[in-house]
Amino acid sequence: MSTTVIIFLVAIGSFIGMIMFNYFRMKKMPETVNSQRIVTLNNKNFKAATKSGLTLVDFWAPWCGPCKMMAPVLNEVAEHVGEEASIGKLNVDHNQPIAQKYKVRSIPTLILFRNGLEVNRYVGVKSKKFLLAEIQKHG
Repeated sequence: MSTTVIIFLVAIGSFIGMIMFNYFRMKKMPETVNSQRIVTLNNKNFKAATKSGLTLVDFWAPWCGPCKMMAPVLNEVAEHVGEEASIGKLNVDHNQPIAQKYKVRSIPTLILFRNGLEVNRYVGVKSKKFLLAEIQKHG
């Protein structure tokens, strides 16, 4: 075999190994307990929880590694914003009608609502600094 093919196969093998390592690391992440300031949303309370003021809703699922990474960030955001905004979490597995209504195709998806209307949407893992800036901008 030529040197180029060997280097290519080693690079592909390393890449696959890195993906598998990160997958299993995320899968084994412990559950984070939600802050008392985070509201668990469902099909019954969603409309009432988002109808007034500024509300950031995390569309998530328990099997989603990136969603698990967002949990401590959302706890910090919830503690920081206080009464300026509400933070809610909606499990897409248990509340599919709402996820479908807002066309949530990938998770985590965070949607910022003002008085019941979507004002912005963020897909993927976001930092505390980013989310606080967005809340401040729309608040």
